Amino acid sequence: MNEPHPLVRAVQPVVDAVGATLVAADEQEASDVPLVWDGEVVAAVRLPRLQGALDRLIDSVEADLGGRLHTLSRDDKQRAVRLLDQRGAFTLRRSVEDVADALGVSRITVYNYLNAIHR
Repeated sequence: MNEPHPLVRAVQPVVDAVGATLVAADEQEASDVPLVWDGEVVAAVRLPRLQGALDRLIDSVEADLGGRLHTLSRDDKQRAVRLLDQRGAFTLRRSVEDVADALGVSRITVYNYLNAIHR
């Protein structure tokens, strides 16, 4: 098996963090982002679909905080909202309602946490 190209190795953590996939250059589709090294496409990044993006963000925050959102302490729930906000979760439609459900709190509580963050 061939050793991955240095560019592929370098971008792998970012690709993983955003939930994308690396594909071989010859498997690249029009919507993929080519990775070019010295004028040659060495691979491509296939971005995740928006459908399910909030679920993926919630899963990543749960992994970071070590538990399901609804089981976290109040302080950790506030930390979770801060992380989700930093990762752009609240730009998605209906995200406040969905995050509130995941946290086991009301929408007003999520808005209060967000207001405290942005003060």
